[in-house]
Amino acid sequence: MNDSSTHPLSTTSNVPLSNEAAVEQILGESILGLWDVVNNLTRIRTTRDERYRVTIFGSARTKPGSLIYEETRRCADALAELGCDIVTGGGPGLMQAANEGAAGRGGVQSIGIRVDLPFEQGANAFVQQMFQHRTFFTRLHQFVLASDAFLVAPGGIGTLLEVAMIWQLLQVRHITDMPLILMGPMWPGLIEWARESMLVFDPPLCHESDLRIPQCVPDAEAAIALIRTHYEQWQLANV
Repeated sequence: MNDSSTHPLSTTSNVPLSNEAAVEQILGESILGLWDVVNNLTRIRTTRDERYRVTIFGSARTKPGSLIYEETRRCADALAELGCDIVTGGGPGLMQAANEGAAGRGGVQSIGIRVDLPFEQGANAFVQQMFQHRTFFTRLHQFVLASDAFLVAPGGIGTLLEVAMIWQLLQVRHITDMPLILMGPMWPGLIEWARESMLVFDPPLCHESDLRIPQCVPDAEAAIALIRTHYEQWQLANV
């Protein structure tokens, strides 16, 4: 008699819950199948992009009135004035600063893409359109789908996760022609650490050109200038 825990499962045979190995196999295959469906659906794009969206990542811990809060709010306000929608994680801190900067501008959207966390409240008061996720994985996927440019203010481990994901997707060209701009004095040290740590191996752990993907800028003015240039190119491509 065949043991379905060690042999491929028939797609028509019933599997009792007591056969844990077979149930685990079915669940795994089903989840992978669902991801195939999701990935296939995300290939669909509009014929012409109507909106240019900048995602701004940054710390949830920064308080209103601090220098970096005001810098981030001012940056988002200037980008919204250009006509850019602003996308954030929808929470407090620098996410709130960015949403606040965009919320008062007519014709643009202030968007929050939230994730369930036990220690944060709901969306900040400046989010006009909100999406809610249960996991970081699906949330990060939506950031990628929704964005034309990424601006990263100072942040902690969560912000570092977002930087690393966007950086890696640009490296392997799963996404292209999307600037990744790191704003403020904390980020050049990260790039220098990568340069000193990854290029010393033989062979190197990354290519020199990979380290030029993130663009470090000192302040909001420099970040706005880079995004303005990219936005103007996007407008020409979407005439």
